[in-house]
Amino acid sequence: MSLTTLDPRTALVAIDLQNGIVAMPTQPYPGPEVVARTAGLADAFRSHGLPVVLVRVSFAPDGADAVPGRTERGPRGLAFPEGWDVVVGELSGHAGDVRVTKHNWSAFHGTDLDVQLRRRGVTQIVLAGIATSIGVESTARDAYAHGYHVTLATDAMADADAEAHANSVERIFPRLGETGTTAEILELLAKTRD
Repeated sequence: MSLTTLDPRTALVAIDLQNGIVAMPTQPYPGPEVVARTAGLADAFRSHGLPVVLVRVSFAPDGADAVPGRTERGPRGLAFPEGWDVVVGELSGHAGDVRVTKHNWSAFHGTDLDVQLRRRGVTQIVLAGIATSIGVESTARDAYAHGYHVTLATDAMADADAEAHANSVERIFPRLGETGTTAEILELLAKTRD
């Protein structure tokens, strides 16, 4: 186990676990497994009085707040079905959770996530979500740059591309923080809080 500790004020940050994204095919874990593991983490964090942050990605109907950059993949259509950006039911419904809406890959860029965490005295975040190599990795990079201790729940995240997921978990995340399974994080949480 490569996890060393969880700070007294550690927050769980769940990235893009919303209807339209969880429904997509993902690897190495299907979306519902990622949601179930993240919900287990969220329940444990809440029971210890620790913040849970639910991040979703959404755009205005006309796409005016979408990233305009030119890419090799070409322009992206922004026609999304009704309710695609609603956080899944297994995680929603808790009044004390922090909700953040992002319009970029990272949950830090252009949002109040950093302010929300700092006002709660958070010094460490545990990350989960979809997609590993995009929203989760971008948020992990920014969390590291903002000075947070970063822990990544490697079995509570998935990607559309298995190689991209593996690259993030094996090559990028060890440079940004500590990695562990949901069970390892829950075990460490119990040891440091009881």
